[in-house]
Amino acid sequence: MGHYLVTGAAGFIGARVVEMLLADGHSVEGVDNLCDAYDVRLKEYRLARLTPHANFHYHPVDISEMSAVQQVFAHSAPLDGVINLAARAGVRASVENPWVFLSTNTTGTLNLLESCRQYGVKKFVLASTSSIYGADAPYPTPETASSDRPLQPYAASKKGAEAMCHAYHYLNGIDVTIFRYFTVYGPAGRPDMVMFRFVQWISEGRPVRLNGDGEQSRGFTYVDDIARGTILGLKPVGYEIINLGGHETITMNEMIRSLEEMIGRKADVTHLPLHPADMLTNWADVSKARRLLGWEPQVNLQEGMRSLVDWYMQERAWTSQVITA
Repeated sequence: MGHYLVTGAAGFIGARVVEMLLADGHSVEGVDNLCDAYDVRLKEYRLARLTPHANFHYHPVDISEMSAVQQVFAHSAPLDGVINLAARAGVRASVENPWVFLSTNTTGTLNLLESCRQYGVKKFVLASTSSIYGADAPYPTPETASSDRPLQPYAASKKGAEAMCHAYHYLNGIDVTIFRYFTVYGPAGRPDMVMFRFVQWISEGRPVRLNGDGEQSRGFTYVDDIARGTILGLKPVGYEIINLGGHETITMNEMIRSLEEMIGRKADVTHLPLHPADMLTNWADVSKARRLLGWEPQVNLQEGMRSLVDWYMQERAWTSQVITA
């Protein structure tokens, strides 16, 4: 069995990746600094599900701090691979404080790559973003679409991380899989993402704050499908950038109508101006993931949304209080 280091282990995608690796008999070194970029109760909930596992070891480390990263590698060596899911995410938040996005997403990736070089780790998986494609991408978007004109510091910081991965692949022979994630949803998701927000706001009778006319759309993929695809990325590929997710598109208005039906409550929609950092749509061409990794999503949108609603209701005593603003 393998021995892997997963950063962002208490994150939405990271926690599911860790759970799946553990279920398959691997051992995992989990790194997460539990930053307060969003309500930390979600991270504590996910981490509490991991810590009982004997093959999981938690390191409360910030990947932007090189000395701390090297201590983790020294403690954990030898490693079969690193999956870097630690990130400051959020297109709007990056406009307000771009420096922390650069520190975590770009410098943090550099720290991990350099530690891989020093400790002889030959496999590196990076979580990037569909936001990197900017405003004029074709739909569905292939990996060959231009990523040279990011619209926000978040996407720019991920572009820098991708470029650093290529440099370390070229100079040091590190095998790199980069995933450009499209919109991911599911139980215990990020509360700053639209799906969690809408479920909470509709369930609790709060105003549903909708930017624009609601006809903007997103391509969604369930978190378990994303986690499976991420683990498939551990196979040798050389250096590849692969879209993952976003295979089922839905408008915000359609999502609200579906959630109203599942929750059994009408949404009180308040329309706000469209945010300039937001993309009007995203929709992934995932044919490369199918070809290289044999990846196929297994959970359809209605089934996944139902799972999210059911989880929220089961945990409602505290999820109703999670900060979503």
